[in-house]
Amino acid sequence: MAAFAAIFLHNKGVNMKKYIMAFDAGTTSARTILFNKDGEIVSQASKEFTQYFPHPGWVEEDASEIWSSQIGTAVEAMSKISATADEISAIGIANQRETTIVWDKNTGDAIYNAIVWQCKRTAPLCDKLKKDELTDMIKKKTGLVIDPYFSATKIKWILDNVPLAREKAQKGELLFGTVDSYLIYKLTGGLCHITDYSNASRTMLFNIKDLKWDDELLKIFDIPKSMLPQVKNSSEIYGKSSSKFLGGEIPIAGILGDQQASLFGQACFNKAMAKATYGTGAFILMNTGNEIVNSNNGLVTTIAWSYKDKVTYALEGSIFECGSAINWLRDDLKILDAADDSEYMATKVKDTCGCFVVPAFSGLGAPYWNQYARGTIVGLTRAVSKYHIVRATLESLAYLSKDVLNAMEEDAGFKIEELKVDGGVSKNNFIMQFLSDMTGISVLRPKIVELTALGAAYMAGLGTGFWKDLEDAKNILKIDMSFKSNFDKKNREEKIKAWHKAVKTSLYYKE
Repeated sequence: MAAFAAIFLHNKGVNMKKYIMAFDAGTTSARTILFNKDGEIVSQASKEFTQYFPHPGWVEEDASEIWSSQIGTAVEAMSKISATADEISAIGIANQRETTIVWDKNTGDAIYNAIVWQCKRTAPLCDKLKKDELTDMIKKKTGLVIDPYFSATKIKWILDNVPLAREKAQKGELLFGTVDSYLIYKLTGGLCHITDYSNASRTMLFNIKDLKWDDELLKIFDIPKSMLPQVKNSSEIYGKSSSKFLGGEIPIAGILGDQQASLFGQACFNKAMAKATYGTGAFILMNTGNEIVNSNNGLVTTIAWSYKDKVTYALEGSIFECGSAINWLRDDLKILDAADDSEYMATKVKDTCGCFVVPAFSGLGAPYWNQYARGTIVGLTRAVSKYHIVRATLESLAYLSKDVLNAMEEDAGFKIEELKVDGGVSKNNFIMQFLSDMTGISVLRPKIVELTALGAAYMAGLGTGFWKDLEDAKNILKIDMSFKSNFDKKNREEKIKAWHKAVKTSLYYKE
């Protein structure tokens, strides 16, 4: 009888696990989504937080606001469906990646604002590293180009510029982490200082071949190793949330950088599969399997994930402006009342009237990697209206994607046949159709566009047995719409040629 009761209670415990909680810790907002076993969203909550721009090219966020927004949305998402901690199998975290937080080991408080991945304050340091002929060495070890985008120069800036920071770091009193590390540290009450391979590979301090923090790089950047988190698989149980936050302890079992998370969420499990996420920025990744593919065309090599102690690599092209370019139209130019209006306004005109917008507000990412490029509007005449400018801005996102995909195909040595898309901006049918028109490939948008959160959920669910294997995850994904090009090849080539002329104008800018 006792044995029967034990089995009953065990099974009851299993059945109680109805949900996976995903933290989608983005660049401008915190979001929490609860998924059921079918990968369906059953509850969600989001909250925007403030970005600060203290100087031109500088971008910061309040780390405490990131944390409070994230935990606040978790509580809200649970309360909407009266979910309890006992019903949640695990927490998975997808996060804005290179954003850098340094905090006091004892208090858990950041010693300076989070320096966001978009921030360009360390451009002079990057110039010095290039001048010292460290480009090839750093790329060989990390797969990355030297750019303010990545975490290493940001950490060094904090240590060099915040009073007593370096002294405290040398005493072992400071910790560094990307947003995933910081959230887990707070969530576990300071018990876990960890990250995963995907986030570690974005710091410019991690050797992606040897799979460890690189002592030579730490010496170059003068960063104490004691500051760095322990690197773990992307799917395993790392610890549990403190019961004081969510009403009970919940296993934390998945971590992925947001772009790797969407690659996983899109079920791009096989070599040569590619996805593009259109959010604040746009990020295109292609699975290269267990092979480190070095780029000769302005892409970076990165770790996609580590699952069951097996590391998968990817090629990546990062486009700095995407949704932020649409926000520029809305918030700064005031020619949109709402971001969603952009699709309607773009279709009010048949073309851009010869106008091109290059949204290089914080430099250009892949494949150009020019930190000094600046936004331009070219081809202006009195015939150009606000509708043309809106359309040109939306079209620019497709052109930038085309540039990255061309580089990706050349590096990999084969043609990409289809591109899976996700992110808020992928809901814009005009952009997706123009993307297919300019690339000549099929663009597939799934029914669930929150693929970043779903990827983190998959990893967490696999870590606790909520989902059995990758096949479970693959079967969940359903396509909502497919965009196919019927665009004339000659017209396409003319448009792309004109676009590259506009980009050259942007590249000529120098402070």
